Amino acid sequence: MFRLPFFRSPFADKSVPDAVTGHWVDRNAPLALRPYLRLARIERPIGWWLLLLPCWWSAALAAIASGAAYPDPVHLALFLVGAIAMRGAGSTYNDIVDRDLDAQVARTRDRPLPSGAVSLRAAIAFVALQCLIGLAVLLQFNGFAIALGFASLGFVALYPFMKRFFWMPQIVLGFAFAWGALMGWAAVFGSLALAPVLLYLAVVIWTIGYDTIYALQDIEDDEIAGIKSSARLFGAWVREAVAACYVAAVALLVAALALVEGAGPIAYGALALFAAHLAWQVVTLDREDGARALRLFRSNRDAGLVLFVGWSLAALIG
Repeated sequence: MFRLPFFRSPFADKSVPDAVTGHWVDRNAPLALRPYLRLARIERPIGWWLLLLPCWWSAALAAIASGAAYPDPVHLALFLVGAIAMRGAGSTYNDIVDRDLDAQVARTRDRPLPSGAVSLRAAIAFVALQCLIGLAVLLQFNGFAIALGFASLGFVALYPFMKRFFWMPQIVLGFAFAWGALMGWAAVFGSLALAPVLLYLAVVIWTIGYDTIYALQDIEDDEIAGIKSSARLFGAWVREAVAACYVAAVALLVAALALVEGAGPIAYGALALFAAHLAWQVVTLDREDGARALRLFRSNRDAGLVLFVGWSLAALIG
């Protein structure tokens, strides 16, 4: 029987444990497309939210600095599409590189590649398609922002290999996921300044903190497979390590705000609420409770939205 080369086994239809329960991908998407949507992590939207939020923070910070009443809505929409596409491309690429390791970890062995639902050839083609969407989005910005966007690809390409020999792969993940903290500002000004650089460093450290929480789900399997992570490195001191990351991230955010003229009480108030949310995560963290770790990790979307809304209001009110 003739079969399209992009579809190895359209009947291999199994979600992974950390997917959103009852997501539309698992309920309503065509059966043959579900493995590809899972490769792109569509049923796990927290990933693209965490990639998107630094872009939106940076756009809001640029609005305050430029005296605009609100972040450019066209930029916000482009960042949304770009974040979904590039998170999907990065996740698919990561799964291609990690397909043998994923087969050894309970949480990841049912992913489309190790389970056989998608062939390697089809996954490579899918990466290319998503990258083309991301490129189309990037080309809508000014020349400086376009060049800056391309500069992030090195960290994206490097990250999947880090867990094999580097105890803190979350640092490289942070360098990649935080890139939007530069892009929002660059899209407005066509250049960078110290404020967005400090914002970028804050997001890098925030990423290390929340991804350490995420990695708590896999400690036992990672030990068996020889996968390195900050959660394994910090061990019994993981709560203190996450707290240190969050304190440093908030301090850098304060410093970034201090450099932006017009960042008044509303902007700092939103940052205080964001910091309070991070403190709640630290207080309620339990190294032995993987389900709670996943909930806390996902809650960073809400914390990030609080900061974005607050900074957008600060731009509007002045």
